[in-house]
Order: sequence, then C-alpha cells, then structure tokens
Amino acid sequence: MQRQSLFVFDIETVPDTDAVPNLVGEVGGSVEQRREALEAYHLDATNGQNAFPRQPFHRVVAISYLVAEIEQDGVFETYFLKDLRSGGDVKSSERDLVAGFYQWVDKKHPRLVSYNGRGFDLPVLRHRAMVHGVTAHAYHDTSNKWDNYTSRYAQDLHCDLLEALTDFGAASRGLKLNEVCAVLGFPGKFGVDGSQVAPMFDEGRVGEIRDYCETDVLNTYLVYLRYQLTRAKISRDGYNRAVADIISFIEAEQTARPHLGAFLEAWGAASGNRFLLD
Repeated sequence: MQRQSLFVFDIETVPDTDAVPNLVGEVGGSVEQRREALEAYHLDATNGQNAFPRQPFHRVVAISYLVAEIEQDGVFETYFLKDLRSGGDVKSSERDLVAGFYQWVDKKHPRLVSYNGRGFDLPVLRHRAMVHGVTAHAYHDTSNKWDNYTSRYAQDLHCDLLEALTDFGAASRGLKLNEVCAVLGFPGKFGVDGSQVAPMFDEGRVGEIRDYCETDVLNTYLVYLRYQLTRAKISRDGYNRAVADIISFIEAEQTARPHLGAFLEAWGAASGNRFLLD
C-alpha cells in the first residue's frame, strides 16, 4: 500500500535509574549513584568496551517529529511539509509520549523515517511500551510478511537512513548523522549533543531537549530528501520544492521558536548559503 504521509522522528532519552536495584541490587538512593552502577554493569557485560545502557534501560524524555504529506506525481513523489513539533509538552509523562507515538502510527499508517531508528529508537520505544502496558497494534501487524514495519527492507514503511546509507551494515557501520550532514552541507549537531541530554534533564531543561531533538529531525529529513533524489524517487524540482518548504516553515516559526532560526543560520553557514540545487 502506498503511504500517504511521512513521519520523520527522533527520540531523546536518559538512563532509567528506577530499574537499577532490580538489576544489580541496592546501590544507594541518588540518581548519580544508580547511573554509575548502571554504567559499571554495562562495562562489565561488554568486557570494558561500552558503558552505554542497552535499550530497555532508557527513559524517553522527548519524541520529536516532522509530518509531510506524500503525493504521487507521475513516477515521482512530492512532499508537502505540514508540521514539525515534539509530542506532548514539557510535563508529559513517558507513558503519554510513547502512547502518542504508537497512536499516530495506528491512526495514520505513515512511512517512518529515522536515523538508526531500527537500532535504537524503535527498540527503546518497544521496551518502554512494555514497561507502561502500551498497545502498538499497527506497528506490530505482520499479516503481510514482507510489507510491515518490522521488516528490515520495507523502506516504504520504515526507512532507517543509517541502514540505507550503509547497505544494511555492509559498509561504514558506525556512520553518524553528523558526518553525513557535514558532507552534504547540512547543519548537523550544533550547540547540543546527545551526551548533554541527561545533565539538561537533571536541570529541568526539558524544553531545550525538545528543541534539540527537533533540529535532529530536520537534519534527518534533509538527508532523506537527498537520498530520495539519488534513488530517483523525487525529481530535482521536487527536492528544491521540499527544501523551500522547510525554509518557509522556519521563517514563519522562528520568532516563536528561536532554535529553528538558529538551525537555518547554521544551515546557511554549512552550505555557503546555497540551500537549493542548481
């Protein structure tokens, strides 16, 4: 079935310290003590190679997304940007964020677009749905064996750009979104990176986390547009039209949402103010 909309998404997380006593025993009551114990556990489990918590031990604090309508224009697709925002608000519970994500999938059956969504974002969301007893029917519907959200190669349902750009792990396995953006003249990371999310959360700066997450979504969408152009899924004119859509959206929103204006400024610096393709 041809998808009618794009849903480009990204999540931000902090370690789930509530689960630490169940994992390693009581280690003290402070968040910092539990985070240290969680890192120690993962270092031990990976023979000192990686302290990053496995997917079940992440608490979702932001889900940001861009929605665009898909229209078929002959052999090409055309994308019309409709919204860019973060789910819920700064006081939303993790359950509400996770439930909202899966409710959107149930309602719209969109084409999901992510960067490393199959390796991180979606496994985290699945585990957290299990934690909170959230139902995710459409996402887990495998009545069509090959055409479903969990099928690795079904790019019409979920295009994980990390997988797509590395030939599904055959090349450049550690390729980062920031690296792809640097080559293509997109902003990539600026101002904040993922390592700062937990300290920002501790300081109550959830709004800033959401803003940062939205800029990652914009980067992901820009890379997706260039990928679709390379695949001849959109025309050059269609690409430029979609990019102009982004610029118009930012210009309309940047007074109320300064992080979008900062993104546009960083994009100009990265591209030499050449936003469209000749």
